[in-house]
Amino acid sequence: MRRVALVIYDGFQPLDLVGPHEVFAHAAVLTDGGYECRIVAPTSGLVRANSGLPVHAEHAVADLEPDGIDTLVVTGGFGVDQARADLALVGWIAAAAAGARRVTSVCSGAFLLAAAGVLSGRRVTTHWRREEQLRREHPEVTVDCDPIFIRDGRVWTSAGVTAGMDLALALVEDDHGRDVAHAVAQELVLFLRRPGSQSQFSVPLWAVRPASDPIRTAVAAVNADPGGPHGISDLAARAGLSPRHLQRRFTAELGMPPAAYVERVRIEAARRVLAEADDPVEAIARRLGFGTGESLRRAFHRHIGVAPSDYRERFRSMREYA
Repeated sequence: MRRVALVIYDGFQPLDLVGPHEVFAHAAVLTDGGYECRIVAPTSGLVRANSGLPVHAEHAVADLEPDGIDTLVVTGGFGVDQARADLALVGWIAAAAAGARRVTSVCSGAFLLAAAGVLSGRRVTTHWRREEQLRREHPEVTVDCDPIFIRDGRVWTSAGVTAGMDLALALVEDDHGRDVAHAVAQELVLFLRRPGSQSQFSVPLWAVRPASDPIRTAVAAVNADPGGPHGISDLAARAGLSPRHLQRRFTAELGMPPAAYVERVRIEAARRVLAEADDPVEAIARRLGFGTGESLRRAFHRHIGVAPSDYRERFRSMREYA
């Protein structure tokens, strides 16, 4: 039997707990009691999730010895910033992590692992909305918020909310093989491996505001008409700079060359059209400057991780189903 300790606190995200808990519970049935889940909090008793949902924590960190834990799961949620100031909680997580075979976090639970010193020198992920905060506050950690989950040695971290179930399925597969994990996924109506990456869910937070008027002019032109003529000579003419000078200043101010910026803006425009309209992919490609549907498909897969048609099926307007 593998003991799984799931850490919660006031303001945790309930799906970060319930999703993995259910995956392990179903796997326990299929493996004749292969997992035992324990819910741990700063104090035992009722703990309120960030949605107000009350959850009973069986164990307080002061009363549960950190020894004997096979897999540590730390949840995220709006309350994580206050929780990581709780020295007793952070100390218990550090002690439990030191002895556990596997240490994991869901969503912003990565902040608690970072506070406990568990993530130093490791490549990790978290919810896409908190990527920059984690990178800024913990420069000792390599943050990559594209994958749904990341394994770095015995430390596993996952993206936001429902990604905790993807992570838990991967842990079950690591322990008991694909057949058991697949059976759990079937029972819970989940992908065994979800297609795509976090990019398909995130909003465009990548754009940096230009520092100078010429680059702002070029950027405004691209945003106003993503499908327009935005080659280096076109943008240089609008900015009143030579192509070489524009290339250098644009890259310095925005962290990417003009061509890469234009492609990303066009991808964001394509996402909106795919979710809101039924235009054929070929027509969208021509209108947004990709030229051909195949060019759009390649760029879309490179940035989003799925085909445009698959993205449309997942994110089309709910009016389609009314």
